[in-house]
Amino acid sequence: NLPKALIVTDGAINIAPTLMDKRDICQNAIDLAHALGTERPKVAILSAVETINDKIPSTVEAAALCKMADRGQITGGVLDGPLAFDNAISREAAKTKKIVSDVAGDADILLVPDLEAGNMLAKQLIFLARADAAGIVLGARVPIILTSRADNVRARMASCAVAMLMAHARIHEKRGHA
Repeated sequence: NLPKALIVTDGAINIAPTLMDKRDICQNAIDLAHALGTERPKVAILSAVETINDKIPSTVEAAALCKMADRGQITGGVLDGPLAFDNAISREAAKTKKIVSDVAGDADILLVPDLEAGNMLAKQLIFLARADAAGIVLGARVPIILTSRADNVRARMASCAVAMLMAHARIHEKRGHA
């Protein structure tokens, strides 16, 4: 029972995203969070563990993404990682593991290592935690609605609504820069 929306990326398109793909996915998710009303979204870059381990590539990429944010290659959000799932959503778990972070326990965005992790996480949230869902693809000229064959009408309508909010935000962004 989270009191806010949680963005999970990417569970449908990018099978094994590169570091640069993840940068773009992260930026798109931050832009979506802005469109949904979150001014300073907190991005948890997920892995199996919360320490860097060269045998787990997602931990090394998480650290690189955080440095990219420090250098302005990803903007508009606060990044931390690697974080295990429990540390990303539970302040208690983060405190127990002595993780001090603005993101730990309060993530708005969960950036997953690959499609398998994202797909499984999203479906676990939907089917086990009964979370409402919306599926959209970002990175094209316009948001693309992408739902699962198993999605209910509520998820399909939510997908349309989120895509409309994102499209609206992009229109206003372009007008603001014109």
